[in-house]
Amino acid sequence: MVVDDSAVIRGLVSRWLREDPDIEVVYSAINGAVAVRNVKSCNAEVVILDIEMPEMDGMTALPKLVTAVPDIKVIMASTLTRRGAKISIEAMAKGAADYVPKPELARDGDAAAVFRRDIIAKIKALGAATRSRRARRASGGIPAPAPVSTRRAGAIQPVRPSFYGTAPIKLRAPAQSRHRILAVGSSTGGPQALLTLFDGLKGKVSGLPVVITQHMPATFTAILAEHITKQTGLPCAEARDGETLKNGQLYIAPGGHHLLVEKQGAAAVIRINDGPAENFCRPSVDPMFRSLAQVFGAGVLGIILTGMGHDGRDGGKVVVDAGGTLLAQDEDTSVVWGMPGAVATEGLCSAVLPLTHIAPAAAKLIAGGGL
Repeated sequence: MVVDDSAVIRGLVSRWLREDPDIEVVYSAINGAVAVRNVKSCNAEVVILDIEMPEMDGMTALPKLVTAVPDIKVIMASTLTRRGAKISIEAMAKGAADYVPKPELARDGDAAAVFRRDIIAKIKALGAATRSRRARRASGGIPAPAPVSTRRAGAIQPVRPSFYGTAPIKLRAPAQSRHRILAVGSSTGGPQALLTLFDGLKGKVSGLPVVITQHMPATFTAILAEHITKQTGLPCAEARDGETLKNGQLYIAPGGHHLLVEKQGAAAVIRINDGPAENFCRPSVDPMFRSLAQVFGAGVLGIILTGMGHDGRDGGKVVVDAGGTLLAQDEDTSVVWGMPGAVATEGLCSAVLPLTHIAPAAAKLIAGGGL
């Protein structure tokens, strides 16, 4: 379903999507009210939802859509402004699966091409995730999602945390040495997952620095850092080139740049890198992991949260080869089990856990205990 008050945008996006044989546009709506009235009958799996519309805007429509169809995936379409970034992140806290920043399509052909590529990739990943969940629910593998109004933190219980389909996931023992840095990678669905993770780690990460790579454009990462600090009380900010890592501080890779760490004497220093995108991403988790393995070796504790693609898999292998430890979010609680699924099925993890179980597990490892 495409929801936008602009007939030009609706027509352009709908045409792009119809040109892909794997995507069907089942409904086009002029505003949120029309979308809410028709979302059940059109059987949409994914909704592209504009934010600013007459009669009912996207933020008002979002909870109504997710309540009407609890496992539907909503992608917010926002402008590349600070206000657009702020609203997009608030939307993900209210049930949106992802967002796409809208360029000036008529003025910037390159930006329009990137927008088209990204939105098609996200629709396919989210649609596949919805179908997978529905199929597993039909087979009795997972429970039906609760309505948004009844969901609460900690309500999700572990379901087959160490299985992919019917095949067991090979787990490895966590490092026995002290963890000296926590590194987190995430993408689709990541902002809300990060908030949940760090809410559970309050008071648990004061003894080590934390670095985060979330796939996001510039402006969005600064807003995300503010949201993490506001919700969890943990100090979080965009990383700056040349900063010395400090215990208890959360550093997030700035949009459009890789976050690396290098050794300078006895200190570990942040380097912001404008090198080529990896896995079509900048920032990317892989270069962050590789640099951490060089500096901290077995002292790296890495966490891979929900996200499409396989970013973090190759860098994760470097981490575990250096003696470090990886944890991954499980399929049932991931918006898209691409990134965590890649490290899990590769046999790189010491645990594959529901989102609400990751913080307690990480806290035990940071404190020197086992899983």
